[in-house]
Amino acid sequence: MYDYVTITADDATAPARVRDGTIKLHDEAGFAGMRKAGRLSAEILDALVPFVQPGVTTAAIDDLVRTMMLEGGGIPATLGYRGFTHSCCTSINHVVCHGIPDDKPLREGDIVNVDVTSIVDGWHGDTSRMYLVGEVPIKARRLVEVTYECLMLGIEQAKPGNRMGDVAHAIQTHAERHRYSVVRDFCGHGLGQMFHDAPEVVHAGRPGTGPELRPGMFFTIEPMINTGKYAVKMLADGWTAVTRDRSLSAQFEHSIGITETGCEIFTASPKGLNAPPWG
Repeated sequence: MYDYVTITADDATAPARVRDGTIKLHDEAGFAGMRKAGRLSAEILDALVPFVQPGVTTAAIDDLVRTMMLEGGGIPATLGYRGFTHSCCTSINHVVCHGIPDDKPLREGDIVNVDVTSIVDGWHGDTSRMYLVGEVPIKARRLVEVTYECLMLGIEQAKPGNRMGDVAHAIQTHAERHRYSVVRDFCGHGLGQMFHDAPEVVHAGRPGTGPELRPGMFFTIEPMINTGKYAVKMLADGWTAVTRDRSLSAQFEHSIGITETGCEIFTASPKGLNAPPWG
């Protein structure tokens, strides 16, 4: 049902950049490339920790992301992607994903997701993180905490022999235990020398289903968790997705690679600032 193709250092420039539905299995050269791209993205999100404050605009966040990425030897994958004109996505409160940076300042009590993807030497480091803006109500803080827990529980299931449904089930079970819902309209994805590739990584599902996880697979896990129902709608800009019931939404994302014994997180924070509270 699922086709896998092995990508080696000698042939990585050709089949790895073709989206043909196959699941790519990469060698150590691919892991090395993803480490560089993932680290730059993580360093940028680390730099935002003291920067994201009440009064700061998401346009200013976007400017900082772009500057750091270019100075770090990378290229913003989202800049020009299908007509998108910014270097990151900024999703505030009830925005589920793909929020567009603008000149509106962040307010005390907001929660905001910043999603960045650095291209370094052709490899994509895709990651996102939630930020608390000033003093945030306990309801919002708890959503952020549980969403990060969902991500990490999903990553625990990302190991050889498991299936994608095992990742999804771990995320869904934990979210619903806290009476939250898991967004179905968006999912994680394979990546590497392509921004989006096979397989799709759903965040709600049954264990034992979906593609088998094999060493060399690269993909993102990026659950979007809502305090209300999971239904979303698209705004007129064609990018911004919001909760249909205007409930709060949170998301965390890592890019990972399946190893012989488990997985490697390419986008882990070098400073240990993977999720608030940063202390």
